[in-house]
Amino acid sequence: MQTPSPDSSSSTTVHSQQDKKKQKGKAKPWIIAGSCVAAVAAAYFGGAAFVSSQVPANASIAGVNIGSMNNDQARAELEREVLPLAQKPVDVTVNGEKYTLDPAKAGLELNVEDTVNELTSYEVNPVKLYERLTGEFHVTPTVDVDEDKLAAQLDALAKKANAEVAEGTIEFEDGTSKLTKPVDGVALKTKEAADLISDDWEIAGPAIALPADVIKPQISADTLQAFYDKDVKALLKDEVTLASGKKKATISVASIAAAASYVPKDGAPAIALDDKKLYKAATKNSDLSSTAKDAQIVLKDGKPSIIKSSKGISLETKGLGAKVLAATAAKNRTAEVEMTEKEADFTTVDAKKLGIKEPIVTFSTRYPASDTVRTKNLRAGSARVNGDIIKPGERFSLLEALGPITVANGYYSSGVVENGFSTEAVGGGLSQISTQMYNVGFLAGYDDITHKPHSRWFERYPAGREATLWEGQIDMIWENNTPYGVMIQAWVSGDKVNTRLWSTKYWDVSQKSSGKYNLTNPETKYNPAEKCVSESGGKKGFSIDITRYRETIDGSKKLPAETKSWTYSPWHKIVCDEKPKD
Repeated sequence: MQTPSPDSSSSTTVHSQQDKKKQKGKAKPWIIAGSCVAAVAAAYFGGAAFVSSQVPANASIAGVNIGSMNNDQARAELEREVLPLAQKPVDVTVNGEKYTLDPAKAGLELNVEDTVNELTSYEVNPVKLYERLTGEFHVTPTVDVDEDKLAAQLDALAKKANAEVAEGTIEFEDGTSKLTKPVDGVALKTKEAADLISDDWEIAGPAIALPADVIKPQISADTLQAFYDKDVKALLKDEVTLASGKKKATISVASIAAAASYVPKDGAPAIALDDKKLYKAATKNSDLSSTAKDAQIVLKDGKPSIIKSSKGISLETKGLGAKVLAATAAKNRTAEVEMTEKEADFTTVDAKKLGIKEPIVTFSTRYPASDTVRTKNLRAGSARVNGDIIKPGERFSLLEALGPITVANGYYSSGVVENGFSTEAVGGGLSQISTQMYNVGFLAGYDDITHKPHSRWFERYPAGREATLWEGQIDMIWENNTPYGVMIQAWVSGDKVNTRLWSTKYWDVSQKSSGKYNLTNPETKYNPAEKCVSESGGKKGFSIDITRYRETIDGSKKLPAETKSWTYSPWHKIVCDEKPKD
């Protein structure tokens, strides 16, 4: 066994002690570093807690600055300044149109508590902390949304905003034109709109453009407006001259407008002019008037007689509208036209087809011959309607036939009934012509368009079957509902006013009267009017119903029974004075 030397043993011991010293010396930097990290971490998290306890710098909601405030300060500021802004109407647009929503009704409410808590929540992310300190933090307030309320308000908004697509139009009347712009077809997407409002509503922010399906019209508003400004205004700028050799005629702006219509073609705006309307305007008392002679139906020897038509030179109608339209774009506004041989507009054959050949109704009423002025009005009125022809489907208006009812037109001032009182007016007595015309229309089976009985009954007229007349207010109109024309024959003779209709009998007419009922007694009335006429009165008022039945003479067609009811006032005693005080 070998014994270790003292040197080796001593050497080993010294080495061990040196190693321990070295190891101890190496451990100190780690401890120092750990302590530093702990200190920095404590400072960082402490700073983060302080920064988080305050609202980020420069933070604002709806323009109200709450930056660097603590929780309580921010809450108070939001409740005082921002909450009222959140209760104001929300601006929205649908296809560019502006609307508003009531936040309360739409279930939109700023949640102040959650908004402040979000702004002051603990944050350790250095990027977020940097944003908070530098004012670059984006504030998104918390909004509570009642989905049912919001959906209901958007449904209500859709009723206002939604629209069917409508093409624009151009209308012509009285020598002028009117443009109506097209309308987009709009359908609000309510579900998507609700999501958008929930996510993007900014208090006191810009309007929110809500999503919608939009259908555009074939012709845009800009295209139509450009067409209107150029073509339509040029169309109505001035009259147009028609020329055929040395013969000329002018068509006025009013006549051009009357013939014009807006007729889009192949997706583009366009104007068409009616050939026949232009022909009528161009040939009225002009060089281009037709030399053809229309057939005439006249009363000869007390009955209708046809004067035959004849051919002549007439303005070529076909294509006239296109020529005038082209002329409106030319500098001289002149259209070259042709004159050709043509039949008359109303031929002998046309006249015969009207079937005006036999008397179908004759009706007469007595009149007070002693009233010579009233008789003059009756004669003038009868002459005005005598010989008038009403074609199938046309209406006869008595006021049009008689008017204007003026002294210059041959009428005189005579007795009338106005507001239940007797007085005077120009044309007094013409209501008897109205009664005549109503009755012949009634008995012929024509459709009653409008008429009004007198306020009180005159014994010379059939009760319930008579009509008054007042220019500008009360007319008597019936419509020829047969396939035949009708000619009116009217005259005054002896002590009667007479009317006869010539046509071909079509309707078999009968009538039934209820007789007088609900009789009312006369009273004493006072009338302070300057033209008051005193009356003794005494006749009772009553109600009456008249029922008319119509069936074609061959029995092939029957119309529903037609009942007209009327109540006549009594003939009161009239005193021309103010009513005495009690």
